[in-house]
Amino acid sequence: MILLAKIWGAISLAVYFHYELIVSSVRVAWDVLTPRNYARPGYLVMPLDAKTDAEMMLTANLISLTPGTLSIDLSNDRTHLLVHSMFGGDDPEAEIATLKHGIERRVLKALRGRAS
Repeated sequence: MILLAKIWGAISLAVYFHYELIVSSVRVAWDVLTPRNYARPGYLVMPLDAKTDAEMMLTANLISLTPGTLSIDLSNDRTHLLVHSMFGGDDPEAEIATLKHGIERRVLKALRGRAS
């Protein structure tokens, strides 16, 4: 049963990541190509539910692969991830919630077979 949950989690992660890749690519391209600047860059300190090296690495890498976001550093106690977001300056809490409930939750489900 856990194997099926992990497989379903991996499929869900792949579909979600590709969706986010398209949406964020369009959002960044729109900001670059239009005269008005929509970007409000900011640093986000995202608390992590990920505990293992694989969970942290996959979460950080998928965040960095998404246009408009970049994983910068992991705290020394490995509980927080510093992320630079092109559009996170206006509402950092909403951006953190989007990353946690989007990418991180799906990474944990794919690797653990459950989200938490």
